[in-house]
Amino acid sequence: MRLLPFEAILALRFLREGRLQTIFIVSGVAIGVAVIVFMSALLSGLQANFIRRVLTAQPHIQLLPAKQAARVLRQPADRGEGAVDDAIVQAPLQRVKSIDQWQSIVAQIRALPGVITVTPEAAGSALVVRGDASRAITMVGIEPELYFRIVAIPDKIVRGTTRLTATDMLIGIELASDLGVSVGDKLRVSSAAGGDNTLTVTGIFDLGNKGANQRTTYVALHTAQSLLGLVGGVSSIDMTLHDVYGAETLARRITAATGIEADSWIANNAQFFTAVQAQTTANTTIRFFVGLSVAFGIASVLVVSVVQKSREIGILRAMGISRGQILRIFLIQGGLLGLLGSLAGSALGLGALVLWLRYARNADGTPLFGLVIDPGLFALAVVLATATGLAAAFAPALRAARLDPVVAIRG
Repeated sequence: MRLLPFEAILALRFLREGRLQTIFIVSGVAIGVAVIVFMSALLSGLQANFIRRVLTAQPHIQLLPAKQAARVLRQPADRGEGAVDDAIVQAPLQRVKSIDQWQSIVAQIRALPGVITVTPEAAGSALVVRGDASRAITMVGIEPELYFRIVAIPDKIVRGTTRLTATDMLIGIELASDLGVSVGDKLRVSSAAGGDNTLTVTGIFDLGNKGANQRTTYVALHTAQSLLGLVGGVSSIDMTLHDVYGAETLARRITAATGIEADSWIANNAQFFTAVQAQTTANTTIRFFVGLSVAFGIASVLVVSVVQKSREIGILRAMGISRGQILRIFLIQGGLLGLLGSLAGSALGLGALVLWLRYARNADGTPLFGLVIDPGLFALAVVLATATGLAAAFAPALRAARLDPVVAIRG
């Protein structure tokens, strides 16, 4: 105590004398901080889990060739009033089309900051036949070493391997069940472009979506190019980024720079992204009102303390204590209440997170979703709670500093 400043010693003494009030307000601050820490970590983990599930099955940005459009090749001649032009322009059928000069575009995109992986893709519709059974499929031609960094197909394989040579094929579990095939069986694949080939099933995957498991198949890039009539061409370019939330901004930059249509996962999942933003807004609102209640709690306790200690304040002022010192005494009290409450609240929040990780489980015993206990979250909670305590203490401290010594002593 002797090493502490005079104002800190008095602040601690005032808090100790009103220990019941101190205990209640510290408990209130602790509960508020615990709620903020627990809800922030829980919602952050939930959002990260949702986004991870969405982005493990699609790229962050996908570049597509421009859509084909019909153009009127003649201008209607000037005709008199009442003339009718019976020419009808219909939208053309959208065919699989390659991206022009895609190699240079890939090199250009790879040089952009924040880009992790860029890979070409040749995708189109095809028909797969086995005996009397046939199914319409979406055939995706990929470069496995790059594409698997975007979509984690190896983690979704339930039987076989991810080997993709010129005659290999990966199919979904629903398609395998419909056709009655397993690893090692052969399928006849043909496309509208006239391509036809017999491919061997080397792996069966589960994308977690029945429709995707019925339609999606993967082959080597050059195999798809041959079957779809895209010799040397690609139908799209997929890419991933360090900052997934910056995908829409970068997609617009790429479109402006290259003229190629760039679709981000944010635009393709607009409703999901809106729900994520609403969740973030709700979390921020909860934290704001909890922090506001903490501030009012500290302020109310210190206002009562000023009333209760007015005689002591008057005596101190009569002994020569300056208004600045009185101001600092109550500011220190507010800061200490915020600090002690935040430390206790951080401990409570940590305990709640540990219990959640231990007991919140799926039926198979796996965690509901991953939670990252970030030390930075606890440090931020302590700093903000202490700052809130100081801010809440300012008005009562100012009132105490302005007390007239004579009036305060007389009561």
